Amino acid sequence: MMGSGFFKQVASAAFSNPFGDERVEIDRQIVGADDTVDWHTTLGPLLRKLDEHLSALEQSGGIVIDRDGGEEARAVAVSVLFQVFHRYMDRFDHLIEEQIRAGDESCRAPFVFQCMEELVRYGFGRSEACRYVGIFYQIRRAYYFISTGLVGESPCMKRLRAQLWDNVFTHDISWYEGCLWNRMEDFSTLLLGETGSGKGAAAAAIGRSGFIPFNPNAQKFEESFTRAFVAINLSQYPEALIESELFGHRKGAFTGAIEKHDGVFSRCSAYGAIFLDEIGDVGVPVQIKLLQVLQERTFSPVGSHDRLRFKGRVIAATNKSIDALRREGTFRDDFYYRLCSDIITMPPLRQRIREVPRELETLATHLLERICGDDLRIPIVATLKEAVGKNYAWPGNVRELEQAIRRIMISGTYCGDAAAEPPDAMALNQAVEAGTLSAKELVEKYCRDLYETYGNYGEVARRTGLDWRTVKKNVGT
Repeated sequence: MMGSGFFKQVASAAFSNPFGDERVEIDRQIVGADDTVDWHTTLGPLLRKLDEHLSALEQSGGIVIDRDGGEEARAVAVSVLFQVFHRYMDRFDHLIEEQIRAGDESCRAPFVFQCMEELVRYGFGRSEACRYVGIFYQIRRAYYFISTGLVGESPCMKRLRAQLWDNVFTHDISWYEGCLWNRMEDFSTLLLGETGSGKGAAAAAIGRSGFIPFNPNAQKFEESFTRAFVAINLSQYPEALIESELFGHRKGAFTGAIEKHDGVFSRCSAYGAIFLDEIGDVGVPVQIKLLQVLQERTFSPVGSHDRLRFKGRVIAATNKSIDALRREGTFRDDFYYRLCSDIITMPPLRQRIREVPRELETLATHLLERICGDDLRIPIVATLKEAVGKNYAWPGNVRELEQAIRRIMISGTYCGDAAAEPPDAMALNQAVEAGTLSAKELVEKYCRDLYETYGNYGEVARRTGLDWRTVKKNVGT
């Protein structure tokens, strides 16, 4: 087949993670660019080269779409999908912004019907083409919410964005588009990390990026993605009310139940996800009921024998050490194993700044634009650095930084959170600045900090490159 090696390269690019290094490397290879050229610069030449190869293939006998054929035939089919996707990419992006403004009523999108018909003209079946335009829209939503909701240049944030993409599409998107696109409800996610580190933003990026079918007759998607994400903070409800908030209740189910109430599992759509924040705060009885939902995909409102089906995904989060909770017996192992299809740990802000010091400026600028809009320019970063110093630990993470910006806008200064920063941390910072800290003390402190964050000797060993026994000795537990 003409240019089969080229089409295989394009197929590899199409199936690679856009937040990973592999995609950039593949694009550079295709267009013959050096290591200094970024992904956005290579995309234009790549698409022009793809147009040339597909035109040559058409002139030599036509393009035959055979997704069940050999490797070369599949590569051509994926290359066509890649080309059509990028032809309509900007219009999908405009649809996302329009839908955000419109809210819960799904917007009409005639261009999506045109995109589907273009795939049919290439040789895709009509139902297959309808599924692919749904995946096109999903890809753009995932890229939009991951890239805009979790900004940062540090290596740990780049890894996080790549992890979130894999969470939506799996590690190999060819598996996803082949058989998993309508089966992701069985893949639960557990988000770990300190308070204020962005677990809610990560959950929202996942929850708003699920597959939503396109309705060609109505020329719109079956549902607005703004309705697809339902969040509940479990720590704000007393134990007696959590079941009602989760599963709903029937009128008269208990004293005070004067009318029917739909819980979050009823309100979550088949194409959406529920975010159970502070899952580490719920008691064992609620864990058992949630476990039943995850296993059986059904639930009953309080006071009812009806069995209602739940078709969405479950995302849970806690700022507590999940390993410590399990050792204490306050978090059931069987519940944990139903939640941990994927475990994503949010990096603390101090790690991000330690890896790339300009991360503070990048994030502060992003937050300032979100607070004030694009037009207002305020010298926030210089004030922050002067007020708290370069070694400030940011115990409240991104949430603290956002409030620090507001404090500076109101009062002109920010002194940091002395109550949240332990005395030994302040002493450590002073010792670092004075240059009086020994290497042994530094390693011990670093190991203890990591262990407090992750609660796992193996994870600390992986991050430090030390043997786990050495880690345990440094932690001193």
